[in-house]
Amino acid sequence: MNNAWVDRWNDRYSTDEFAYGEQPNNYLKEQLTNLETRTILFPAEGEGRNAVFAAKLGWKVSAFDISIEGKNKALQLAENNNVSIDYQVGELQELDYKAEQFDAIALIYAHFPSAIKSTYHKTLSNYLRKGGLLIFEAFSKKHLDYLAKNEKVGGPKEIDMLFSIEEIRAYFENYEILVLEEKEIELNEGLFHNGQGSVIRFVGRRK
Repeated sequence: MNNAWVDRWNDRYSTDEFAYGEQPNNYLKEQLTNLETRTILFPAEGEGRNAVFAAKLGWKVSAFDISIEGKNKALQLAENNNVSIDYQVGELQELDYKAEQFDAIALIYAHFPSAIKSTYHKTLSNYLRKGGLLIFEAFSKKHLDYLAKNEKVGGPKEIDMLFSIEEIRAYFENYEILVLEEKEIELNEGLFHNGQGSVIRFVGRRK
């Protein structure tokens, strides 16, 4: 991952305001609330809103991102909410996660550059125990049409960073599919996710 990509996210997270707000993503909240609290990993977690929510429910939370600014705000948010999270900074291959370490993985708007996208998803899948849950929400390839009408909805402008149902099936082929859908939703998350968008939602249990 090049320095420009790191600089972009450090710049976005360097302000006092939270780029995507301090409240958890609605879909994640809906999925986590009724689960037994165990161990969970949040890739590309940014400023920590989802990780802190999970910790408040009682999950043992690990998270990572390439942005040190994101980590700093996430740890401050955790402190403000009287919880702790394990937050690492770096690219996935540099981090010390282990095979089948986690009971759940939450990929919430984790849009990776196209060159590493497939590798990252397959690597992350190895960190999930058999029987563990993967919870996913991210922009679909159709989202470019929504972005053209309203830039405030946010999301990548490169189609290869967006998702299709076929891609999800390919990345997570060894999963029992509990939910897999493409859906139009209304986003209201901080400064950068506002308005109608098109997302892929996936919940799968690793076989």
